[in-house]
Amino acid sequence: MGGCNGAGELVNSFALVSYLSGPLLEFLDRLRAELVHECVGKAHLTFLPPRPLVCPPEEACKELRSRLREFQPFRVELSEVEVFQATQVIYLSLKRGRAEASRVHSVLNVGCLHFAEPFPYHPHVTLGRDISPENVPGAVEIAVRRWAEFRGRHDFTVDQLVFVQNTLDNRWIDLAGCELDHSNIRI
Repeated sequence: MGGCNGAGELVNSFALVSYLSGPLLEFLDRLRAELVHECVGKAHLTFLPPRPLVCPPEEACKELRSRLREFQPFRVELSEVEVFQATQVIYLSLKRGRAEASRVHSVLNVGCLHFAEPFPYHPHVTLGRDISPENVPGAVEIAVRRWAEFRGRHDFTVDQLVFVQNTLDNRWIDLAGCELDHSNIRI
């Protein structure tokens, strides 16, 4: 996922993400580029994995904003480097914030945003995907070593979600930001 806002022919594939920020974002973006050289997307936590829409994007965005009113910002703390065995995707698991992320997903995966996802929702931050199976163990070693060396904070606040759309050249374009309600903040 990107946030690159690059040019490209748009396709009917949309997602909802929260970008990381600060030193954690900078570190993870460097690590992601080290593991997958063509990775240009910004590190993020996905709330609605890529899906086609059965309604216009404007209507989906309106529905998102309406449903997100009930959520306050929350903290996410990243934990271990792990691998989804079925897809060989390398990711960082969540130590804190998993229940909140799962709740956001279940509240939003309805109506015109509903999609029968191929895998159960599992909140995480992707480090590497589309790595040849023989290279995954080496990439995991690099990721584990770099993550252990990182001395910055391993947590961030989810306070804005971004509705994104994919392009034919697999570059994600930011369509709209959705702020979480800052009244009654629970961090």
